[in-house]
Amino acid sequence: MARLLGSLLAAVLACAPISPPSIEAAPQGQRTWAVHISLAPTWFDPAETPGLITPFMLLYALHDALVKPMPGNPMAPSLAESWSASRDGLSYEFVLRKGVAFHNGDPLTAEDVAFSFHRYKGIAASTLKARVAAVEVVDPLRVRFRLKDAWPDFLTFYATPASGAAWIVPKKYIERVGDEGFKKAPIGAGPYRFVSFTPGVELVLEAFEQYWRKPPNLKRLVLRSIPEESTRLAMLKRGEADVAYSIRGALAEELRRTPGLTLKPTLGPFTEWIVFTEQWDPKSPWHDRRVRLAANLAIDRAAINQAETLGFSKITGSIIPSGFDFYWQPPLYPYDPAKAKQLLAEAGYPAGFDAGELSTDSVYASLSESVANYLQAIGIRVKLRPLERAGFNKEYREKKLRPLLRSGSAAFGNTATRLEAFVVGGGQYAYGSYPDIDGLFREQAGELDRKKREAILHRIQQLMHERAMYAPTMEPAFLNGHGPRVEESGLGLIPNYLYSAPYEDLRLKSR
Repeated sequence: MARLLGSLLAAVLACAPISPPSIEAAPQGQRTWAVHISLAPTWFDPAETPGLITPFMLLYALHDALVKPMPGNPMAPSLAESWSASRDGLSYEFVLRKGVAFHNGDPLTAEDVAFSFHRYKGIAASTLKARVAAVEVVDPLRVRFRLKDAWPDFLTFYATPASGAAWIVPKKYIERVGDEGFKKAPIGAGPYRFVSFTPGVELVLEAFEQYWRKPPNLKRLVLRSIPEESTRLAMLKRGEADVAYSIRGALAEELRRTPGLTLKPTLGPFTEWIVFTEQWDPKSPWHDRRVRLAANLAIDRAAINQAETLGFSKITGSIIPSGFDFYWQPPLYPYDPAKAKQLLAEAGYPAGFDAGELSTDSVYASLSESVANYLQAIGIRVKLRPLERAGFNKEYREKKLRPLLRSGSAAFGNTATRLEAFVVGGGQYAYGSYPDIDGLFREQAGELDRKKREAILHRIQQLMHERAMYAPTMEPAFLNGHGPRVEESGLGLIPNYLYSAPYEDLRLKSR
């Protein structure tokens, strides 16, 4: 039914007249992003980064990091002009740039770096603080991290968007206004400064001309929350938005065919999967591996890829991105509804069963609906429950989403960072765990021999696959579009990053 409706919509769109967008709809120097989610004040604060890529849409504008991914360099020197590690791997020292200031004029110093680390409470807080013995201010422009033991993943956890821990905030300002005051009026060291925020509507940012790397080309950025894809596309066509995120299916095809608009897919360390949150409950149908395997065989991933992302995505059998260090390639699940029904019958459910709710971030409701339809087709009867992103993430972290949920992450890192957040016991998004997997994870964390560590991480992924712990769907392409006023949208400039960045590199077309 979903595919039929999509085909009918595409046919209607093909017959609709297409008008080029107006080039005079926005003032010169201001550009508007139609974003797919409701912006949350918690994303103004690097200390609260939740292991998802979404907050970096704002962090790249408002804030800056010691080290961060940039065009051509996944660990580019930023607020730190250089860093070094001791021979024994027990300390890392960062040398800060001279003359860098926050938006309020306060100079950035090593005190701010130490303060930001101690204040950090995001996805990797427990891991970092368990393994870092001390943060030492050597002088105003040098800071040293001393580790309790040699840890080969320190920079991966600390200095990439796997955590957000290396994004620096102003100590004196936060001590004066407090955490809540900081969220209401954030001060950073990034290329754009905060102007205003209307919850659920828009965030307005203005160029910070003293930004150390270079003054931004655009004077003002407006990020407007537009939940409906059709509205985002309509705004792009009318010139009310210059960049629109997350346009899928028939609407993406319309965008591709509209004169003056450009379809711009981006790819990142992005995987999507279904979580069986009750697999550890012996009373739940999901405790039976055969039921979880049946669900995997019921999903036609290739059809979803075509319908949702025009075939730009990559089908996967893992929740670990294929580009991550220590990734193990599992066999792909075939689309085999007959075998799925057979497995359900063997598990004692020949007529299927009522499976309750499938919760999802509303942005991905259409993909989740497709999964629900495929499960219904083999007798697993589910009810879709879409939630606004902030609410969904809150319930996810609080372990309230049962028995099924659509999960996904495009956070940077490696196999270990993804496992820690979603698989290992105590992980922020882990609903349960297995003792042998937890033990192997602890073992690899202290293993300095790369080949031995790789073998351990591969074994964890093999166990995940053998137990059908999840139903991975794809490494999705993120389909976006931009209008004719934009010379450089920033989409795709940073490899593996989904959104526009660096913001200071965005350019307008000359009139």
